[in-house]
Amino acid sequence: MRVVEVVRQPVRANGAVNTPQAVEVEQLGPTAPPEWQDRLEGHVLAPLRRTSWRYAAWVGFLLTVIGWAVFAYGRQLHYGLIVAGVRDRISWGLYIISFVFFIGISHAGTLLSAILRAVKARWQLSITRMAEFITVVALMVGALFPFIDMGRPDRILNLLFFGRWQSPLLWDVMAIGTYLTGSTIYLYLPLIPDFARCRDRLAATAPRWKRTFFELAALGWRGTPGQRHALESAITIMMCVIIPVAVSVHTVVSWIFAMSLREPLNSTVFGPFFVAGAIYSGIAAIVLLMAVLRKLLHLEEYITRTQFVSLGYLLAAFSLIMLYFNLAEYITTGYKMSGQEPFHFRQLMLGPLAWLFWFYMLGGIALPGLIVLYKRTRTVAGITVAAVLVLLAMWVERYLIVVGGLRVPLMPYTPATYSPTWTEWSILAGALALFALIISVFAKLFPMVSLWEVIERRGPEPAGTETAGKQPAGAHS
Repeated sequence: MRVVEVVRQPVRANGAVNTPQAVEVEQLGPTAPPEWQDRLEGHVLAPLRRTSWRYAAWVGFLLTVIGWAVFAYGRQLHYGLIVAGVRDRISWGLYIISFVFFIGISHAGTLLSAILRAVKARWQLSITRMAEFITVVALMVGALFPFIDMGRPDRILNLLFFGRWQSPLLWDVMAIGTYLTGSTIYLYLPLIPDFARCRDRLAATAPRWKRTFFELAALGWRGTPGQRHALESAITIMMCVIIPVAVSVHTVVSWIFAMSLREPLNSTVFGPFFVAGAIYSGIAAIVLLMAVLRKLLHLEEYITRTQFVSLGYLLAAFSLIMLYFNLAEYITTGYKMSGQEPFHFRQLMLGPLAWLFWFYMLGGIALPGLIVLYKRTRTVAGITVAAVLVLLAMWVERYLIVVGGLRVPLMPYTPATYSPTWTEWSILAGALALFALIISVFAKLFPMVSLWEVIERRGPEPAGTETAGKQPAGAHS
């Protein structure tokens, strides 16, 4: 690996002082110093070695929330969807809103990881695994909501056996199944060298079942040149495949709405609009997970302000893209005001949904971009706050699309209303708890940072940026 090293001392020639010289040097093997590697392994593998009572209490709390959600769902199965707020005029509610939201946040993980791998961005090495894992977990949780939304979930088999290829619902099942399969493979491949590292490092202290798991998951990895070449080729192939698949999935999700006969949902830009929104909320999810794990696992030395600022700039860029799509959508339809569009605009901007609409536009698009662009708030804490605002606002945006679109009457009758019941809120809380539980269990079984990539591929960073070796452990930006 070749890097450019800047000589700091002035070079005197004929009595004159020259500027610092750039010298190209050859670095062989790992680029990080051995002591830095030891600290990195110590921090990343620490959760795999021991478990505190706080972790057990956290898992117990999550299981309690999930148990309550199971009770609420059992009640819904017994009484039917009458216990939910949905009715014949507003037939989609909290479940479909949450489905679109979870599928949305799944997109930036694998998609962002694949794009950054393709352009060989070094700053993303320590957060790649977190991003890829968000994709898999969000898809697993999000895919449950269509089942929950069905009064008879056993009838999902009818979609598989008797589904019509003309139906966007069948397209959705195929797209999400393909994306989940590809994302799982893309997550697993870079884990193989780290499974082998865990197999070798934790052999003396890990329980027998965990040693067996690491042995099987490592697939006999020894780090030979042939194995490395095969792994790199497999990752490259999956990287090229997963990008178009990720874009297609949320495009297909948008078609469920855009191809309906509801006038507010009749839009040709829903495909790119949903893809941009998915990446926008997905980046925010990565930032939030990164901030939480950075604090809990004491990864401040390896996940520095550099990663937060880089993702913050992406967040600001997509806030502008989202602003453009919203302006394009509302200006085009608002200029014509045909059909039921006047009713739709009034309910969004002045009526019962106005406070949600303006929170979405101002608090979820304008404010996060300003937080990132303003230097004094472009900190780890500031960017994390911006990410939380984006996640809340993008859930609200899905609410406006689903409920706002279905509230527009098809006939001259009083507009329908929708309010989620405690059953729906309980099931949503259970889904969020399940999302957190899977991540918590993952953090105890697998390294949350891709050790082999950080150790073997990370080189010296340009002057003026924070490097893992320079920032003291425990420092907070």
